[in-house]
Amino acid sequence: MYDPAELERIRAAKDEWEDGALEQWLERYGEHRDEFETDTGGIDVDRLYSPLDRADTDYQSEVGFPGVPPYTRGIYPTMYRGRLWTMRQYAGFGTAAETNERFRYLIDQGQTGLSLAFDLPTQMGLDSDDALAAGEVGRSGVAIDTIHDFERVFKGIALDEVSTSMTINAPASVLLAMYVAAGDRQGVDRDELRGTIQNDVLKEYIARNTYIYPPGPSMRIVTDTFAFCADELPAFNPISISGYHIREAGATAAQEIAFTLGNGIEYVETALDAGLDVDDFAPQLSFFFAAHNNLFEEVAKFRAARRLWARLMTERFGAEDPKSRQLRFHTQTAGSTLTAQQVDNNVVRVAYQALAAVLGGTQSLHTNSKDEALAIPTEETARTALRTQQILAHETGVGDTIDPLAGSYVVESMTDDLEAEARELLDAVDDRDGMLAAVDAGWVQQRIQSVAFDRQREIETGDRVIVGVNEYESSEKPEIDIQEVTEAEERRQRESLSSVRHNRDGEAVDAALASVHEAATEGTNLLPPLVRAVKVEASVGEICDELRDVFGEY
Repeated sequence: MYDPAELERIRAAKDEWEDGALEQWLERYGEHRDEFETDTGGIDVDRLYSPLDRADTDYQSEVGFPGVPPYTRGIYPTMYRGRLWTMRQYAGFGTAAETNERFRYLIDQGQTGLSLAFDLPTQMGLDSDDALAAGEVGRSGVAIDTIHDFERVFKGIALDEVSTSMTINAPASVLLAMYVAAGDRQGVDRDELRGTIQNDVLKEYIARNTYIYPPGPSMRIVTDTFAFCADELPAFNPISISGYHIREAGATAAQEIAFTLGNGIEYVETALDAGLDVDDFAPQLSFFFAAHNNLFEEVAKFRAARRLWARLMTERFGAEDPKSRQLRFHTQTAGSTLTAQQVDNNVVRVAYQALAAVLGGTQSLHTNSKDEALAIPTEETARTALRTQQILAHETGVGDTIDPLAGSYVVESMTDDLEAEARELLDAVDDRDGMLAAVDAGWVQQRIQSVAFDRQREIETGDRVIVGVNEYESSEKPEIDIQEVTEAEERRQRESLSSVRHNRDGEAVDAALASVHEAATEGTNLLPPLVRAVKVEASVGEICDELRDVFGEY
């Protein structure tokens, strides 16, 4: 990129600066830390970056232009000049009616995509009246037992006019079946249904632990979903391969890239082994990343992940469709960085994290509410979180030019460093026979837990400053309203489920559940019988029990 003679002049000038002005300044004032690293300690941060750090860059193959390989600068030629990112605020709590009210409120406030949170029993494939569900119904998201709950969530919302993301994993195929059935009942053509199910069970074994079945059957369900969406739901993403939870568990930025794309490789290979063609399903793959506090590292992380995925899909799988090589991703600001102390500081953290996501080229974004370290958001805090995105979109100008930090010596250097480190980690995964084997052996989890332990120790010793927690503390207690789910709401949800069971056609339910059991046993695609089962009002727990009976529990 640079003339060799010019580089020599720059090198000589830098040496002169280091021996002169810099040395004199350091002798007098020093620097406030001995070492400077990125947020997770993954990359050393140099004092100064210059053209000397970019001397070997091949612009076309490493940076390029948006909308064409290697997609470092974005997957669309016009990026936000053509269409802003989708503002997809995560919501869901208590009953279906309450969640519907929150969805309609957020749509009225300008939200452009829906994102549905499910309670823990639903995530674990349990009905609200299961003994294990006691005390958890509606707490961390909405309780969904039958299609009646699902339809109440979307009452008055036309499914052909919204894009819906559903954060559900082990029972993802069941909730997708409910979405399809609800669309059928609304009269919406299946090819008009848009959205994403998370459906990323590998990261459950790594980070979240809301798995149900052993890894093998879980992967089979994932590929069944791929095949069904390729045939029936061309505008729906059958998986959101999630680095968010990996990062929230403590991973470095490079680990977030490597283990997320490693999971993606595992899903692609499993689908190929099941007889699918890579270009039939890969264009529908989507990803999900976290946005943390270190602005330049996060921007570089998104750029590096996008470039690396394009290269992997070409090198490993020979993908020919350009869309198969495009890493499309949703971003959520980092829940693990939110503090219960001085909760107003979280508004500032979220704004910077959202800025990093947009500068990094995200396709959709959720901004956390300031009170999420304490409870699910209130209407007021959810509105402020949404306004944060709207101000970013309409008042800052950051979307007016594409990839505005491209060419920055520091951002381009970090992009290269993160991609190189992620590749090294992927090589280590390959040496362990892939992600499934590396996860089963506990190697991935151990790498992440080691980083998390070191980070927590740094916070407790004060080596890592968290404003309001271990520095700049205040004795004032915040006055803040907390969104609560009551025991009465849990009781009403159970009564609603009991009423459905009493009034439905029991013979039709039994026959539908038998079809699910048969498909699971014989290896035929599970989605068609799942759609039939939810339409006759079989519950999430009943369907998952049929699969437990065949696949076992992990």
